[in-house]
Amino acid sequence: MDSKRIVITGGPGTGKTSVVNKLEHAGHYCFHEIIRSMTLKAKEEGNPNTFVSNPLAFVSDPFEFNRQLLAGRLEQYKKASEINKETIFYDRALPDVLAYMDYFEQEYGNDFIDICTSHRYDKVFLLPPWEDIYISDNERLENFEEATLIHDQLENTYQNLGYNVIEVPTGAVSERVQFILKKLK
Repeated sequence: MDSKRIVITGGPGTGKTSVVNKLEHAGHYCFHEIIRSMTLKAKEEGNPNTFVSNPLAFVSDPFEFNRQLLAGRLEQYKKASEINKETIFYDRALPDVLAYMDYFEQEYGNDFIDICTSHRYDKVFLLPPWEDIYISDNERLENFEEATLIHDQLENTYQNLGYNVIEVPTGAVSERVQFILKKLK
């Protein structure tokens, strides 16, 4: 089955995980943020302090980390072809890797770009910065201003790759989910 591939993205603290969890709870297939599983793997390997904050800023080899992140997201993309669902949601997608690398001024080659241009998504929903729900804590190093800059970089990256980015209005999680589902009809 050729499923519709739908990206949910946005800067830190915009409510992505809550939206994705609500979609999943409603019966939609969702790929979760791959960094979460990479963090769990590092902790299981006895490296609990590897990701005390944004892993892109603090790993010893940022390029290798990003290569693994891109490979993990590519694996999610390919796995979707085995899933018999009309619509599949992604909590972040391949282009997010480029956006974060650009934000952190990290270099990448054409192979990274080629992967992003040859593996396309059907729609991209961007959750905007929302100061009322933004929380800076031990797991989120970025302040609200930095989260806003990351949002801008995500929007630019997706647009530069030819996507029409749909901004999801702020509101209750259920309202945001309804907005997304309505746009898919």
